[in-house]
Amino acid sequence: MDFELTPEQELVRSTAREFCDREIVPFSREWDRDEHMDRAIVPKLAEVGFLGAAIPEEHGGAGFDSVSYCLLIEELGRADSSVRGVVSVNNGLVGKTIVHWGTDEQKREWLPRLCSGEALGCYGLTEPGRGSDAGNLQARAERDGGGGGWRITGSKIFITNGTWAGVALIFARSGGPGPKGVTCFLVPTDSEGFSATPITGKLGLRAQDTAELTLDDVRVPDAARLGAEGQGFTVAMRALDAGRMSLAAGCVGIARGCLEASVAYAGQREQFDRPIARFQLVQELIADIAVETDAARLLTWRVAALADAGRDHRLESSYAKYFASEVAVRAANAAVQVHGGYGYIDEYPVGKYLRDARVTTLYEGTSQIQKLIIGRELTGESAFG
Repeated sequence: MDFELTPEQELVRSTAREFCDREIVPFSREWDRDEHMDRAIVPKLAEVGFLGAAIPEEHGGAGFDSVSYCLLIEELGRADSSVRGVVSVNNGLVGKTIVHWGTDEQKREWLPRLCSGEALGCYGLTEPGRGSDAGNLQARAERDGGGGGWRITGSKIFITNGTWAGVALIFARSGGPGPKGVTCFLVPTDSEGFSATPITGKLGLRAQDTAELTLDDVRVPDAARLGAEGQGFTVAMRALDAGRMSLAAGCVGIARGCLEASVAYAGQREQFDRPIARFQLVQELIADIAVETDAARLLTWRVAALADAGRDHRLESSYAKYFASEVAVRAANAAVQVHGGYGYIDEYPVGKYLRDARVTTLYEGTSQIQKLIIGRELTGESAFG
């Protein structure tokens, strides 16, 4: 296996790093304090091609290979995970899902708009009381009398880009119980009966637009259905495979940010008349961050390589998402320890890294769900009987 990046991939990484250092890092702390990201960042992300980075060029995207896309997401994760979420949801959970499952008409309608930032996407799977139990959704989609369309009623919670989005992937029950009764729909957020309420007071990702969605008898035509009727659960799980690769890359970015901040601080901070970088136990903390960050990156790049080769990567995505998210939490916790009391205030970035990292073990499949996926795949035995 060749671990060297191509010149094109190196250019993606350097371009992303320069953009982040110029347009995101100087404002990240302010956005976090205000619990609000300046929406002017959206056209800037679109201008450099990041909003459509993983979308093929024929649909208005940049057509990045998966490794290049992971390099971009890592840089965004280092800079600010709130911005990373905007990009990764728009690309991975929404854009690539439309690329894979959409009709030609759906692709023409939505993909250029997602890439340009005209209409961000959001992914409406999680419901109140139905987090990990995604096959037991309560939102309902019923045939609309003689209109040939659908009427959707229900609610979704913790939806990234929820109030900013122009289109929502909504998963709703159109048939009987269980995963086979779920169908996916592309729902314009300006539809009558659709509303989004911001969620504030979050521990981390405070600047990210997170919302509760309510659909009250929202009408959509049958042409809004994404995939076949009853295929929605499969659509959702395939989207999460792509999303988990992206989230793992973002977690690598958090861990790398913790490493860089810790090395810099340890070289400057003096105790007992010497830099704390000379203390072996501080070096141990930094060494642990470094090794685990590199290991998480390699797991993520393996998923990217499999995706680019057109090979199944469901299991490897769970490996990467599980390990990288746990590494991000450990790295941030160790970085706070290196910084001592200063790590506990937002003058330095490591406290925010810790708060942002914590949720990564929860969404797009908790660490426990990833273990179930891995264990079931390896043993052939399901925990659900």
